[in-house]
Amino acid sequence: MHFADLLATILVILLPMALVTYFLNRWFNQRERKIEIEAHMAAEKAAQYATANQAIEQRVRVLEQIVVDSGAQTASQIEALRDIQQLGHLEPKKEAVR
Repeated sequence: MHFADLLATILVILLPMALVTYFLNRWFNQRERKIEIEAHMAAEKAAQYATANQAIEQRVRVLEQIVVDSGAQTASQIEALRDIQQLGHLEPKKEAVR
């Protein structure tokens, strides 16, 4: 092989391979950066959802407490009314004075 043939082989094979490698490397780096940005955005969104979820959970706890307390109060009011009705039945009925 002559030097010119060797140089032609290098130019025809190695130069395109080097260019393809360079552009593929840039493309992979760009894709990696894009994935990193998307992962960061997903993490931020997850943090926002977690914060919103905590706020909703706190509101539900407050509502549950209101319902439970109201239910207990309502039950005690019903029992008090039953007690009053039972006392009313135990007392002798008074005749109206004419």
